[in-house]
Amino acid sequence: MKWAAVRNQFPHQWLVVEALDACSEFGKRLLEELAVVDQCPDGESAMRTYLNLHRRYPGRELYVLHTDRENLDIAEQDRLGIRTAG
Repeated sequence: MKWAAVRNQFPHQWLVVEALDACSEFGKRLLEELAVVDQCPDGESAMRTYLNLHRRYPGRELYVLHTDRENLDIAEQDRLGIRTAG
């Protein structure tokens, strides 16, 4: 699902998403296709869900995002860990 479709289907919500198709360009991570893994009532619970999933499945490309964000601006990081959207 594209980000615009995610935003339409899940308005004003915190989500944990997985990048199914993504690439890197100019130090940014471009997410082409996403899957919604979980809906969360707030950012804190979204981070807890993310951390639990990340520990269990470190190879999955997971993100915590809020659908009020119109565009994704995700800085690429050289180390494994939490990815942030700016």
